[in-house]
Amino acid sequence: MKKRRLAELSLILVTLGWGVSYYLMDIALDAMGPFTLNAYRFLIAFAVAAILSFRLIKDVNKETIKYSFLLGTLLLFVYSGATFGVKHTTLSNAGFLCALAVVITPFIETVFLKKPLPAKVQISAVACLIGIMLMTLKDDFSINMENLPGDLLCILCAVSYAFHILVTQKAVKQENVNSFQLGVFQLFFCGAYCLMMGFIFETPAIPSTLKVGGSVLFLAIFCTGVAFIVQSVAQKFTEASRVGIIFSLEPVFAGIVAYFLAGEVLSVKGYIGVIIMILAILFLETDFKFLRVRNKE
Repeated sequence: MKKRRLAELSLILVTLGWGVSYYLMDIALDAMGPFTLNAYRFLIAFAVAAILSFRLIKDVNKETIKYSFLLGTLLLFVYSGATFGVKHTTLSNAGFLCALAVVITPFIETVFLKKPLPAKVQISAVACLIGIMLMTLKDDFSINMENLPGDLLCILCAVSYAFHILVTQKAVKQENVNSFQLGVFQLFFCGAYCLMMGFIFETPAIPSTLKVGGSVLFLAIFCTGVAFIVQSVAQKFTEASRVGIIFSLEPVFAGIVAYFLAGEVLSVKGYIGVIIMILAILFLETDFKFLRVRNKE
């Protein structure tokens, strides 16, 4: 139980980093294309991780490489959808649609793995969806149809990330798959894909200001390298559906960062959504066994 708590706390910190990443992506995309930015993010993250942990990754086996390749491919779709989506739709729509992974993950798990969901997880998932909607949709709960291309890309991001969570869950349960190595090598494969796409479809650019360079480095090291390694290791000690719920905090953290760094203020409806999502996470993470024990007494 303690390991699961520690793992899920680590995942919440990862989600905090991803909340910050929306603001940093907005800065970096003014100076470079989406594929170029993602190539920087993943290749720098891989290089730093490889240098600092070479002793731990030098003896990697084929099974770990196979799953790393698959997860890196899924990450290409995740980050292509998110980055291009941000460019072609509003931040509110992007935040809501990318966060739909919280609902898609348990749905895919139920359909493909025939795994029933505990009522506690179902209640938390519904509450998080309601909270995300209150935070990000318009007052009439409509999505701007002019932003449909970007919206569809964000949905692609959510679906791809739901599969990424489930494949990671399967991979880390394999005896011959090293979860730390898995977290490192998926960064390389995704970065290599993005670098290739950058040369084909964009004109690669080098960060020209300290602000852009700092944003790229923070995205690479903390929001990418540390985040995905922590996710791979932490998922050994919790379930995919719980991971999806925790990751729904991403738009909450993004909203907090936007308030303090970009001066964005949510509506009353938006703050109600934040409160609902926080309560949903607390409900998911609270062990109510002590209540049953007290009742027996």
